[in-house]
This record gives sequence, C-alpha cells and structure tokens, in this order.
Amino acid sequence: MNPESTQGPRITCLGQGVIVLFVASLLGFAGYLLWHKYAAERPTGPSAGSTSTESSPPPAGKVVEFGLAYGTEKKRWLEWAVEEFAKSRSGQRIKVNLIPMGSLEGGQAALSGDRRIHAWSPASSLYRDVFLQEWEARRGGGKSPLLKEETLALTPMVFVLWQARADAFSAKYKSVSFRTVGEALAEPAGWQAIAGQPDWGVFKFGHTHPQQSNSGLMTLVLMAYDFHQKERGLVLKDVLDPAFQAWMAKFEAGVTGMSNSTGNMMRDMVLRGPSTFDGLFVYESVVIDYLKNAEGRWGELRVAYPQRNLWSDNPYYILDVEWSSAEQRKAAQAFLDFLLTEPIQRQALVHGFRPGNPAVPVRFPESPFMQYERFGLRIDPPVSAEPVKAEVINNLLQIWQRTRR
Repeated sequence: MNPESTQGPRITCLGQGVIVLFVASLLGFAGYLLWHKYAAERPTGPSAGSTSTESSPPPAGKVVEFGLAYGTEKKRWLEWAVEEFAKSRSGQRIKVNLIPMGSLEGGQAALSGDRRIHAWSPASSLYRDVFLQEWEARRGGGKSPLLKEETLALTPMVFVLWQARADAFSAKYKSVSFRTVGEALAEPAGWQAIAGQPDWGVFKFGHTHPQQSNSGLMTLVLMAYDFHQKERGLVLKDVLDPAFQAWMAKFEAGVTGMSNSTGNMMRDMVLRGPSTFDGLFVYESVVIDYLKNAEGRWGELRVAYPQRNLWSDNPYYILDVEWSSAEQRKAAQAFLDFLLTEPIQRQALVHGFRPGNPAVPVRFPESPFMQYERFGLRIDPPVSAEPVKAEVINNLLQIWQRTRR
C-alpha cells in the first residue's frame, strides 16, 4: 500500500480534533468571563444568599420610594449610608425616605397603619413579640407582618457621666449602678451631700421614655434584673413584687428628663452640658458617636457598664403590609443588602456600633473601642442578660405608667 494514501486520513482527523479542541476552549473561556461578571456583582454581606433580583435596580425610568422608620441612635450612620446608596448601581432608581422615630414609636406607627413605613429598624428586637401580639390582636389573619429580619449592628447599654461628676460619684458610692444612681437621685441636698459641691445642684440623671424608646424599655428590664440579682428568668412574679415596684417608683421620681429618642437625648447632654444632665443611661454607640463633640465643649465623658446588660441588635424588618408593593419590598431588600456590605459596616463601626457583618473586625488599633479605651469603653462588656417575654414587658410598662401619675 502507498504510504501517502494512509497518512492523508490521519492528518485530516488530527486537524478536526484541533478544531474541536479550539472551539471547546473558546466556550470555556466565555463561560469563565460570564461567571466572573456574576460573582463580581453579588452582594458581599451576610445576606449574599438573596437572589440577584433583590438587589437589582428598578426598571429603567422608574423610581421606587420606600420609607424606613428607624431609631435615631443610627441617624448619623443611616443618613451617610443613604447618600452612598444613591451612588451605587442597586440604588440608582431607589429613593430611601428615612423616618426618624423612637424604636417603639415606629412600631406603634406601623400598627396604626402609617402608610409611609415599609421597613422598620428599631434599636433592638426586645419589643418584637409585643409588636406581633398587637398586630394579631388588631388585624388578625395569623400572618406575620415581618417579611424579612436581619441584624444590622450590635451595641450594649452604658451609664455615661461627665468626668468630674463620675470621679466625685465614684468617690462617694464606689461604683456606678442602678442602686447607687437611685441613692444619688434620692439625696435631697444633691451634690452638696454627695461631693461637697453645692454649685452642681441636684443629681441630674435621665433615660428615654420606655413607652416610646427601646433604650427606655431596656432600662426598666435591667432595673428589674438588677433588683432581683439575676441574669435570666425574669418572670411576671418578679415585676409584680411590691418591693421592686416601690424601689422603681422612687428611682423614677428622681429622673430629671425623658425623650422619645436616645440620640436626641445624648445630643442634648453634649449641647447643654452638666447644667442639664450629670449622666444618662444610653446605648454605648451614641456615647462613642459624641465623645469628641463633648470633649470640645464641656470636657471628657466617662462610661460605666451595668453589671447585667442587654444587646441592642438593631434589626431591620421588611414589612409585609397591604400598603407596601412588591417593588417597595424589593427596594427595601436592596438597601438592606447594601447596609450589610463590608464598606458600609465599617462605617457603622466608626459611629460606635459593633458590626452585624462578622467579616468586619472590632479589635484593631484604629477601632474606636481601642482609641477611646481611656474613657471606660470595653470590647468585652459584662454578662448579657436574657431577653424577656411579652407579658413581662407589657406589665413593666403598665407599672411604670402608674409611677408617673
């Protein structure tokens, strides 16, 4: 057989194989490019598992507006985040209407059918079960109005006093606690008896309104835990105890002022100085947010942690209500995804929050918890108390209301 007659077919088959291999390589490379583009556009926060349509902008030419009722302790962070969101791809045709309200006040507005509210971000989930019970009682149907729940950031509660007041207080009472604050509030001669400082007047201490603000409600819960010397298992019997009620009434009688907003109350303390408040019981985050402002006006602040504490988890609730459209719910989800991304969570840390995204660290030299350690801040706060049931909260609020009459 002629050798050339057998070599020709082999060369032809080899050429066909090279062509097939070349085409397969092109298809594989194109697939890689598509995958890489998809991966680059995915959200990076804890909600990254949500579908891509949730973070996509609305159809061309259409702007979707939704309202977010939020606790004002997050005011500085959220206002900045809304501006940044408007510059992002997912926020190009979404308008976020921020509605500042006390945490409980926002929930009560939603219960009353405030059609401006499509998402709600109170300071903590402490009031969640009460909200759901009230919703079912008013509207029925057995359907939860909370379509989505996610933690944005964490912060505990703290006592904050002006440095000179804190030093004098500690010299007299050794530590800052609900019991020692109660003793100072009950002192008729005020700072004259506490520290020999008649010019300081009476001891002036405040917390927010428990029926409107989450930090005020937390104050009552932690007072009850502190009185009964326990960290968990606070039950109805504990808050109905006549001895506790008498002590709480005496404490509250001395409270100087209240507000529906923790952020506004902290701002007033820094704006007006010791003549208005010697101390407050507020979120750690709002203290951090105002530390430098205070130092430039009235001097340094000092932070003390209660022996028993509660985390404010700053939940973000997307509401499933009759006045909220599918587009508004998707817009609320897109903003949530944005808030949980690492760059936005790092900015939450700047404002004193412990980020809800675990990928964002807290312990590093530039962290406010390291920079402001000399003010009394602690990365690891004392033991966290157990959240309480709705019936305990409802009765605490009713008992507190009687003390104010």
